[in-house]
Amino acid sequence: MLGRLVAKTKAGDAGSSGSVQVGLVGRGIQLSRSPVMHEREGARLGISYSYVLIDFDRLGLEDNALGNVIAAAEKMGFAGLNITHPFKQNVIGHLDWLAPEASAIGAVNTVVFSNGARQGHNTDSWGFAESFREAMARCSLGRIVQFGAGGAGAAVACALVELGAGELRIIDSNEERAHRLAERMTAGFGKHVLAATDVAGVIAAADGIVNTTPVGMAKYPGMPFPAVLLRAHHWVAEIIYFPEETELLKRARALGCRALSGTGMAVYQAVRAFELFTGMAPDRTAMAGHFEAAP
Repeated sequence: MLGRLVAKTKAGDAGSSGSVQVGLVGRGIQLSRSPVMHEREGARLGISYSYVLIDFDRLGLEDNALGNVIAAAEKMGFAGLNITHPFKQNVIGHLDWLAPEASAIGAVNTVVFSNGARQGHNTDSWGFAESFREAMARCSLGRIVQFGAGGAGAAVACALVELGAGELRIIDSNEERAHRLAERMTAGFGKHVLAATDVAGVIAAADGIVNTTPVGMAKYPGMPFPAVLLRAHHWVAEIIYFPEETELLKRARALGCRALSGTGMAVYQAVRAFELFTGMAPDRTAMAGHFEAAP
């Protein structure tokens, strides 16, 4: 395991004096723009910064190798790891400490190795909220349906509640997971959050629709619900950013819906993760520029 991870690391970076080495752990992540955002911002700030992809699909790893990957990165002197689908919840069992927001959400997307401890943070929730405030002002938050109750879904549900959602309905292919998330949000925030199964009914009653599932990614093309249910009065938000224009966003824009791509969340979660990894505050405008300039 360690040797295979080393092979994916830029020679001489991991653990070297004065350098920052981090990585992204997930599946199907070869199109991620995180390396470009982090490395270019590091260069702008004069940091020797390397960001590698630890793609379980590319490496042929089973999910149960997650603990070994984390241990290998820690041993190699990584500053930390970003965590993405499908590990944002499973990673918690391999950590020593959770930041309050990660504990409340029940998911981690940023692991920091510090003073011999593995610290778990969640920058996704803040990233989504910042992106929504910036681009979707005056959208009605009365009734929202969210597809997905995984790690990213938990972070976005937290953000939606904190943004002022009146009613939030959560739909997931795993009904029990949707119920658990709804119960956690209701208990933690005292808001009206419920799991749902009537896709057509909740979409018809909704003001806004949020997709937090991987459906729409290059690896999982399509939409999380039948396209015929979408109406012009809906606003639509995605968290996927590769591709930037998912099938859901294309259909929404064609109908005239207000639509939010996942790029803003991707940039803003990276802004906070960069600061956690380095102790230095990045420039969010610069990081957005790095994202847009990525090939």
